[in-house]
Amino acid sequence: MSLLERISGPRDLKALPADRLPALAEEIRAFLVEQVSRTGGHLGPNLGVVELTIALHRVFDSPHDAVVFDTGHQSYVHKLLTGRRDFSGLRRAGGLAGYPSRAESEHDVVENSHASTSLSWAHGIAAGRVVRGERDRHTVAVIGDGALTGGMAWEALNNIAAEEDLPLVIVVNDNERSYAPTRGGLADHLATLRTTQGYERFLDWGKHTLSRTPYVGGAMYETLHGVKKGIKDIVAPQGLFEDLGLKYVGPVDGHDEPALEAALRKARAFGGPVLVHVITQKGRGYEHAVNDEGDQFHAVGVINPETGLPLEIAGRSWTDEFADTMVQLGREREDLVAITAAMMIPVGLEPFCRRFPERTFDVGIAEQHALTMAAGLAYAGLHPVVAVYATFLNRAFDQLLMDCALHRAGVTVVLDRSGVTGPDGASHHGMWDMSISGVVPGLHLAAPRDGQQVARAVREAVAIADAPSVVRFPKGTVAEPVEAVRTVGGVDVLAEPDEDDVEVLLVGVGSMAATALTAAEKLAAEGHRVRVVDPVWALPVPDAVVSLARAARRVAVAEDNVVVGGIGSQVTQALRDAGVEVPVDLFGLPRQFLEHASRGQVLDAVGLTPDAVADRLRAGLG
Repeated sequence: MSLLERISGPRDLKALPADRLPALAEEIRAFLVEQVSRTGGHLGPNLGVVELTIALHRVFDSPHDAVVFDTGHQSYVHKLLTGRRDFSGLRRAGGLAGYPSRAESEHDVVENSHASTSLSWAHGIAAGRVVRGERDRHTVAVIGDGALTGGMAWEALNNIAAEEDLPLVIVVNDNERSYAPTRGGLADHLATLRTTQGYERFLDWGKHTLSRTPYVGGAMYETLHGVKKGIKDIVAPQGLFEDLGLKYVGPVDGHDEPALEAALRKARAFGGPVLVHVITQKGRGYEHAVNDEGDQFHAVGVINPETGLPLEIAGRSWTDEFADTMVQLGREREDLVAITAAMMIPVGLEPFCRRFPERTFDVGIAEQHALTMAAGLAYAGLHPVVAVYATFLNRAFDQLLMDCALHRAGVTVVLDRSGVTGPDGASHHGMWDMSISGVVPGLHLAAPRDGQQVARAVREAVAIADAPSVVRFPKGTVAEPVEAVRTVGGVDVLAEPDEDDVEVLLVGVGSMAATALTAAEKLAAEGHRVRVVDPVWALPVPDAVVSLARAARRVAVAEDNVVVGGIGSQVTQALRDAGVEVPVDLFGLPRQFLEHASRGQVLDAVGLTPDAVADRLRAGLG
């Protein structure tokens, strides 16, 4: 039996002799490479926290003590050490989630995989337990240097530092990266800490000198104190944390398990908020991940573990279309600038950044700042394009509404991974953005149906100078181009019957245009007359959609956004306002959190397939 097979929970780990821990760490890394290469998942982050996670579970007593992982993509080792060794279905329907899951284990605390939230969670848990008189229970927050760039983390730090007796340990997992290298002032500060080794030695020298001096006069003491303070400012920038009121421990080698245990035990015994600064190497133990400058091993698909290369060659992606369009527009317009929140590579802005570095801003995990900064850039005479995942627009709604829309700022927001994203689960489905955008006055939203339309929509979006615009597209390989048979008032007609008598006007929004076309073909084969249209610009609802609805007996809208407040709701309201009395069928995502599964499985489960759409429409038509 391997060492890993003997671990069914933290108690087994604590009972393991310390000299066997390096072998356990090697087994865990080999297991992760073997298993994740078969299923896909977050490989690099987990390889980097093996010793750290072992030390956490040997020092603390989960679930009596709460361990909160920021973002949670580095929780695979935690899953293994808490008895979950079946990784065969990782991120697949019915298998282990790619993030912590309360349904899986009592050891999992926070399921939301949006970054920079762990310190607020930990503060609440620790303070709540103090109120309940449970002072023997510690709370640990594990946060990366990337997530520490988020403003919410600093709001939490500000409050945590004010509570001197809070049994809370903050572990900063510093690997110099989020997706890509961490940028900004905080990154520079942590880099200084990583390279600083002199302060503790200076304190030891000072203590030794004073203890061996029979009498230290005031002047000598003042001199020593002044020298100490000066050197501290130079070699001990941990003062940033200590000045807040946090005890600082570190930096600690994140791959030296005994040193980690010693630091964590010291922090646990302190009795108040402590920050333990741990230096780790992302991708540790797997050469391909360690040498990965483009960070392709942060999250991988199915790969050959020997070569690190994908087993399936993906086609051209939606992101590729956006990336090429941005570079082309950058050449044409000197006023075009790009902003992202620690996701330069995933959202396709790296080519633009290489070509126009002075016009590219990576603000770290700070979506709120990104949107308000964009409003400022627009005021200064530029046109900013803010590119983030669709799920992260939720975090910057107030800024989109009050800073961009209220001020009529010409800001374009490009949302990658919109709609159902699949294996990353509930927190990563980009299914709320069109409902959020729909309540913003003056906002324009485009949902391109294919790669050609991505280029068209982005080009048209950056031409809007007096209001915010949004362009959203899904994850994965780009769809085959769908040509319009004609255009009516800017709305593309994709298919229609020969007769003027239209039974159903079927509006396919974005990637759902293909689903709408196939559903219409099924109905047409049965003799039903269906016109399929793609508004491309879905918000505000085009007048042409209303006029085309007048000529139909029924209207249906298919979208991969939550039905409540989505494009279908907007179309329904537009028809009512225009006095068009026709039944409207809404096809979209239910108002619930959708579990991890493939995109196809999720769409099938919620009735967003051609067969399901055709069946419902057929029933409505009688």
